[in-house]
Amino acid sequence: MTKSKAIKSVCVYCSASNAADPDFIQSAADFGEALAAAKLRMVYGGGGVGLMGASARGAHQAGGKVLGIMPEFLRTRELLFDDVETIVVQSMHERKMLMFNESDAFAVLPGGIGTLEEVIELMSWRRLSLHTKPIVFLNQKGFWNALFEVFDQMIEAKMTPPGFMDSWRSVDTVEELLPRILQMAAGEEAAEMPLLT
Repeated sequence: MTKSKAIKSVCVYCSASNAADPDFIQSAADFGEALAAAKLRMVYGGGGVGLMGASARGAHQAGGKVLGIMPEFLRTRELLFDDVETIVVQSMHERKMLMFNESDAFAVLPGGIGTLEEVIELMSWRRLSLHTKPIVFLNQKGFWNALFEVFDQMIEAKMTPPGFMDSWRSVDTVEELLPRILQMAAGEEAAEMPLLT
């Protein structure tokens, strides 16, 4: 199991859509700036569009370190952001594993099916006690409410233990996001997950 440790790098999962709510895009940029101000490296999917690009530009323009990880086949679709260090990989599996290995915590901003797929896998690993890295959602404008309702339903149906809810946190504003990540990393909110029975 990967134990919690000092936070040096934060992975940002978020949308690559330029059609996203402008408030979401601004919050992504603000979070990038917050990471830079805290001298934390941002790890993300490597694109220059949507919330993804906004967060990377926010961090980069504020003097922060940014690591992008981009699959070769998405270089044109997600428009590789060349101003920051980027590793080009061959598959989505390689991208996700490298993002996980290079990060000490995870911020989940509003996003689409790709963001959902990334965070569900991450939460599954946490459920299996494969890591204890902080996971915090930015639930701006209630974006993730429907997902949280699914979690509640799984627990009510006894498909998932109630302790699962201790493995992640949610905040409503971008200003709360980094403080909550650091709080979890300090062990103030982290909880060991039981193994599947």
